[in-house]
Amino acid sequence: MNLMELNVQCFRAINDLGKQYPELNPAFYAIAEYTVYALALCALLYWFTRDSQNRMMVICATATFVMAEVLGKLAGTLHTNNQPFAELANVNQLVQKAVDNSFPSDHTILFFSFCVSFWLFQRKTGILWMLLAVCVGLSRIWVGVHYPADVLVGALISIGSALTVFLLLPRFAFVHSLLSFYEKMESAILPVKPRSKGL
Repeated sequence: MNLMELNVQCFRAINDLGKQYPELNPAFYAIAEYTVYALALCALLYWFTRDSQNRMMVICATATFVMAEVLGKLAGTLHTNNQPFAELANVNQLVQKAVDNSFPSDHTILFFSFCVSFWLFQRKTGILWMLLAVCVGLSRIWVGVHYPADVLVGALISIGSALTVFLLLPRFAFVHSLLSFYEKMESAILPVKPRSKGL
């Protein structure tokens, strides 16, 4: 069995679950399509906690995503495949999408970039972020828009990018200088109110 056949078999094993358990389709559709908004909201909430560590985490996550996206586009020039629903028959397709190169998965790159970065900064709660990233990757297969290889390669690119950024970016003095400058400007515009002491 070659890798493409294994890729298709793994896709069938996951995607066909939507036919066997149709009651789960709405949940996987929601995960595949709408969790991106929750991720964006959480990143904003982390940023506006006004905690420097949280802000460095968001900066690293954003840099990781940019780096992983560039690497993903390069990977897409080395291998091309359309979405499973465009190449295979009887796919449980829950999401309407234009046919193009689905390798690697952009959704997976986005979620693993942010979730792995969050995990690296917050090990105790980070496992929940990692579970979310895995669920999103799985959901993209379930709804019929990506092969397992699309998701796996997207995840590996993002994990490698996150580790690289986490180890290097916080060491650059100019990043801390820019963050400090931003925080001074923010405090001038939106000063933090002192907490009132209880009686």
